[in-house]
Amino acid sequence: MGTILFDGIAYGMLLFLISVGLSVTLGMMGFINLAHGVFAMIGGYLLVTLMGKAGIDFFLALPLIFLATAAFSLVLERGLYRQLYRSTHLKQVLLTVGLILVAVAAATYAFGPAQQPVKLPGALAGQVEVLGLELSRYKLFLVAVGIAITLALVFGLERTRFGARIRASVDRQSTAEAMGIHVGRVFQLTLAIGSGLAGLGGALGVNILGLDPHFPLKTLVYFLLVVVVGGAGSIPGTLLAALVLGMADTAGKYYLPEVGAFIIYAAMIALLLAFPHGLLGRRRLA
Repeated sequence: MGTILFDGIAYGMLLFLISVGLSVTLGMMGFINLAHGVFAMIGGYLLVTLMGKAGIDFFLALPLIFLATAAFSLVLERGLYRQLYRSTHLKQVLLTVGLILVAVAAATYAFGPAQQPVKLPGALAGQVEVLGLELSRYKLFLVAVGIAITLALVFGLERTRFGARIRASVDRQSTAEAMGIHVGRVFQLTLAIGSGLAGLGGALGVNILGLDPHFPLKTLVYFLLVVVVGGAGSIPGTLLAALVLGMADTAGKYYLPEVGAFIIYAAMIALLLAFPHGLLGRRRLA
């Protein structure tokens, strides 16, 4: 039981790392970026390329992937996303779904349709005993990374000047602009950070979620579930939802393998009935 609980927490942390950027762009910026999973897929393929072809160490590759994915999102934001910030949600959905289809085709052409394996470094391979339980070193690493990023995000949003600029831009955009805050630049950097985290999560999740060209389509529903249940725009809510859904999904697949894939949807329905605005979410899109 303890091992299953731990596996669910590790899976939930992975969902959080990838989903938190979508929660920010949807809840704080009011932008429906269904192509968020594309950045996670890019992170996964970058890890495969950097380790397999360039021979770069796993731990060195992770920050490079974050920076590269964030930089790519800046290009995409300037070229496509920016024109749709004030547009209808339907147009945002159509554009980002189109980007998913383009990304699937491009990944298939570049890497082929097969799953892409990644060999873990020796320090993260195998098991370690903790309180009498045999736990995966790699999943312990995932949990540690998730905790560190959660603390950094909460601190950055609540205790830094940039976080204050984000909150001002979200709550009172016209007032923020009148005070000299470049709202467009704030949103651009916010999107870059969220996309970079998605790329990092995609790289960390290759050995758990798998990696093939259809990754953005297969995982989209999971990311949306986390954001909807947690409450768009809430970092603690996204974390809590990811952990609850991750544990429910893991336990369901273990104890009820014949219906385990549907447990996460049952948990989502129950949570939304109890918390219609999300566990800790904002009640409106900014």
